[in-house]
Amino acid sequence: MRKLKNSELNRLNVDEFKSSEKTSIIVILDNIRSLNNIGSVFRTSDAFLIEKIFLCGITAKPPHKDIHRTALGATDSVAWEYREDTLELVKELQENGVKVASIEQAENAIMLNEFSPKKPNTYALVFGNEVKGVQQEVVSASDYVIEIPQFGTKHSLNISVSAGVVIWDVFSKLSL
Repeated sequence: MRKLKNSELNRLNVDEFKSSEKTSIIVILDNIRSLNNIGSVFRTSDAFLIEKIFLCGITAKPPHKDIHRTALGATDSVAWEYREDTLELVKELQENGVKVASIEQAENAIMLNEFSPKKPNTYALVFGNEVKGVQQEVVSASDYVIEIPQFGTKHSLNISVSAGVVIWDVFSKLSL
């Protein structure tokens, strides 16, 4: 096997990305502290044609050099919006028919491998603060709480890793 050159990857340019059909997934970042995590989520969101990212609470907004360092330009391609209050956003999305899923370890959470998203629903995936997770009031208001099964000693993943795992999984299931 031969590694492909960048010129062989048939990547979309920013204009093509913006005009392309998006997956029915929205990402909500709830009080994310790390600028590198924010940039990484932008990059993952670009890879899977995410509809939009909402940056909430203390989550920093582009432009910022530390977000840009990991986003590698995805802040230009992926639509995003800042909202102060995550709970207000969740309620607004739900009023518009969006199914909200907090990614959290909680009682009665659905394991990611058992979660079955259904077309034509749009799903908003909420990822929380690196220390405190998703705010309890947001978890309580969510339509679903999804947990990533883990089998080691730590039982936590970096938020950017969690986003990659969950976005890929939901994207795969919706693409069937």
